[in-house]
Amino acid sequence: MSIRPFRDIKRKKTKVINVGKVKVGGNNPISVQSMTNTLTTDISATIKQINEIQNEGADLVRVSCPDESSSKALNEITKNVDIPVIADIHFHYKRAIEAAENGASCLRINPGNIGDKKKIHDVLQAAKDNNCSIRIGVNAGSLEKDILDKFKEPCPEALVESALRNIKILEDQNFFNFKISVKSSDVFLSIEAYRQLSKVSEYPLHLGITEAGSFISGSIKSSIGVGSLLLNGIGDTIRISLSDDPVKEVKIGNEILKSLNLRNRGVNIISCPSCARQGFQVINTVKILEEKLSHIKTPITLSVIGCVVNGPGEAAMTDVGITGGKNGNNMLYLSGVQKEKVLTEDMIKKVVNEVEKKALKLENK
Repeated sequence: MSIRPFRDIKRKKTKVINVGKVKVGGNNPISVQSMTNTLTTDISATIKQINEIQNEGADLVRVSCPDESSSKALNEITKNVDIPVIADIHFHYKRAIEAAENGASCLRINPGNIGDKKKIHDVLQAAKDNNCSIRIGVNAGSLEKDILDKFKEPCPEALVESALRNIKILEDQNFFNFKISVKSSDVFLSIEAYRQLSKVSEYPLHLGITEAGSFISGSIKSSIGVGSLLLNGIGDTIRISLSDDPVKEVKIGNEILKSLNLRNRGVNIISCPSCARQGFQVINTVKILEEKLSHIKTPITLSVIGCVVNGPGEAAMTDVGITGGKNGNNMLYLSGVQKEKVLTEDMIKKVVNEVEKKALKLENK
């Protein structure tokens, strides 16, 4: 149960590519990615982190392959995870070939940085032979020297020119199973580069504000940058880059998509900031409920409002609602209808129980 969105976002229809079992582009759901920060050669730690990232709701995960032992470790890693793995490759073409041969579903490369045409051909052949897609990863911090000399500094036009150059390299080799990113740590530069690229390319776009920063500042920058593009129908897959636990990147990514009605997963809690009118401790209650309901993947809306000013109105539009009342007597709502009064000390247990029941009912439909 939810409010009909005031505005339905009309996404740009891009080409569809396959990243393992995940389809990216076209009308397919916008996928969420993160990247491990373990040593890839520490296979058990990397597998553990990939599973944590997937459990939070990621569709894809990227793993760095800076050396031969890392790219070859993918053979064991990919056999023990149930999510497509993207190999992050810089400069050395052999790492890309090894990654493709050892189970990677996608290679993140800059073809222009790989070297001569023979090396590029070998990488693309390995990708074709192993059903491996590619992400062209253009970054404002690592533009080709001649492009940087031409534009004097990173700018949207420079990023787009680099992207188009790399696209042509792949197309000339009859390789079309790829997506593109034009990232910068500058929100305005990223937004404009993606907007310009979207006008001249039909390939799926991977969105992100690179090196966005710490959890709070990075989440805000990413929400503005990625959210602005998504709101205008641009983007097919996203990664929130934070100097923090990769699991949190997935959480923020999914929250951005939920806020735009582009994806529904898990419990969407609508809660007030709390004030002197609250009938129970809203902030602490929400924190506890988020933790206790984190295992639910079915889309459900839950309103947690401390008083009757907005409580009944919000509850009328959610699957489950709790509104604060006097003397610890709070009102429980189910599908917008008043159900029963619940004492504050019993409230969390009751709400969790009702949300779980609702989730089970929806799953069995």
